[in-house]
Amino acid sequence: MTDAVSLIQAKRDGKQLTDDDIRWLFDAYAKNEVADEQMSALLMAIYFQGLSQDELRTWTAAMIDSGDRLDLGQLTRPTVDKHSTGGVGDKVSLILAPLVAACGAAVPQLSGRGLGHTGGTLDKLEAIPGFTASLTPRQTIDVLNATGCVIAAAGAGLAPADRRLYALRDVTGTVESIPLIASSIMSKKIAEGTSALVLDVKVGTGAFMKSLDKARALAQTMVALGEEHDVRTAALLTSMDTPLGRAVGNAVEVEESVQALQGNGPEDLMRVTYALAREMLALVGIDTDPEDAIASGRAYETYKKMIRAQGGDPDAPLPRAEHVKPALLAPREGWLTRLDALAVGVAAWRLGAGRARKEDPVSAAAGVICLAKPGDHISEGQPLLELRADDESRFDQAIQALDGAMTIIDHEPPPEQDPIIERIIGSC
Repeated sequence: MTDAVSLIQAKRDGKQLTDDDIRWLFDAYAKNEVADEQMSALLMAIYFQGLSQDELRTWTAAMIDSGDRLDLGQLTRPTVDKHSTGGVGDKVSLILAPLVAACGAAVPQLSGRGLGHTGGTLDKLEAIPGFTASLTPRQTIDVLNATGCVIAAAGAGLAPADRRLYALRDVTGTVESIPLIASSIMSKKIAEGTSALVLDVKVGTGAFMKSLDKARALAQTMVALGEEHDVRTAALLTSMDTPLGRAVGNAVEVEESVQALQGNGPEDLMRVTYALAREMLALVGIDTDPEDAIASGRAYETYKKMIRAQGGDPDAPLPRAEHVKPALLAPREGWLTRLDALAVGVAAWRLGAGRARKEDPVSAAAGVICLAKPGDHISEGQPLLELRADDESRFDQAIQALDGAMTIIDHEPPPEQDPIIERIIGSC
């Protein structure tokens, strides 16, 4: 007879768990027959010993089967979604979902909230007056049918085991495990019911994955999981050493996203957005240039329809910060070669744009505007950032986070860096 202690000991000693072992575990955990302390011990064993591809496939399937699946079968458009591992200034979803929908696909974007220095898509959209991210499955389908895209919170019924396991990982130091990260992300995306998925795996100082090797391993693991569960999956590794775009925060990122949809987006942001859009469209067999959807205005109109369908007013003024302060003054003239994404993200967090705990409130108006980016020529004394906050007492701690965040060289401009590092596809 299977028991929790035996499974903990087996994984601790590097043995492989069987399909029956894993399914028993999740069933017993759901019935509270396996204690949190025992599941935590097993997660720690997995952190050190890993999971084989067979174990991971069954582990992910058990997480999916712990709850409901969203049925997208009634949609007439092909379905495709995108997931980002999170970064600083990463407002791509706000542009990408309506862009790909304007090209003919249906995009069921179930997103999350920010934690720490990385921003959350839902926090950004909720800066829009009236917008709601909490939709029932029926409402989600209705918005998809009406507009072609939806950006909403994942319902409590989708992969509920993941919510419990993540809470344990968060307090036991087992978050940074590639198989556990992969199963957490992919269980929710597969339960979402999309037929295709593109992963944006961020790499760099402002990303969860700091090294290219680890980011590549995570991407390969998730692509394999998607294929094993009949979801056509591809991944792009993209750079997160510098904030993406110029705005970091909530309302400020919505504002920049609208500018991008109107054809005025920063070059680095649009490179990543278009690359992901082309991958998404290719996976569902739509042969069209996403740049045309921006140029024609179709993507922006789709965005406004989605916002209205979710109760928001796309034309309403966005929240504005009460206090604005220039920061990070250039010590000399030259070429900016580095603006550290992590430092800028922490500064925005300290200004109120992020949260330390999931239950913390966030400020819609707080954030950072990058007045200069790597590759720009700057003058002595020029402020590189503009800080925004509702409470001016937050400025000092934000400025402390920016110590050492820039590098300036004297002679020639640095070589241009492509934010797209690598493309990873499955074996099929």
